[in-house]
Amino acid sequence: MTSKNTICLWYDGNALDAATFYAATFPDSAVKAVHYAPGDYPSGKQGNVLTVEFTVIGIPCLGLNGGPTFTHNEAFSFQVATDDQAETDRLWNAIVGNGGKESACGWCKDKWGLSWQITPRALTAAITDPDPAAAKRAFEAMMQMGKIDIAAIEAARRG
Repeated sequence: MTSKNTICLWYDGNALDAATFYAATFPDSAVKAVHYAPGDYPSGKQGNVLTVEFTVIGIPCLGLNGGPTFTHNEAFSFQVATDDQAETDRLWNAIVGNGGKESACGWCKDKWGLSWQITPRALTAAITDPDPAAAKRAFEAMMQMGKIDIAAIEAARRG
């Protein structure tokens, strides 16, 4: 890794599968290197994939096959800003359709339990609108959604 700061994500033996999926799904993402365990460790054997260096939308990550002790939760998520409904749908559907699950307000989880916020730029603009009433209408509309519907957010913003 060449970055001074890298996000380390803990997986239960499937870091390479996750990194490969992210590389195929998100722009500016790639699997950079796969490192094998030089000896046995609590959750694996010598020669197993121990770590995977990858990027997700330009962010350097290290997938660690640490075993079942720790699992992902919503305290950490990737927030992906999307430019339109087509991009929002593509990313949401890729995550949910590959064994993930839907959540609320643009959140979903991939099949490895990692949380993602698929957040259209239009949503961010709407809920930070300088008109408090417009922002509130957009926010209330978002609170009723799973995947974000940009047209519905914009309609709520306009009133």
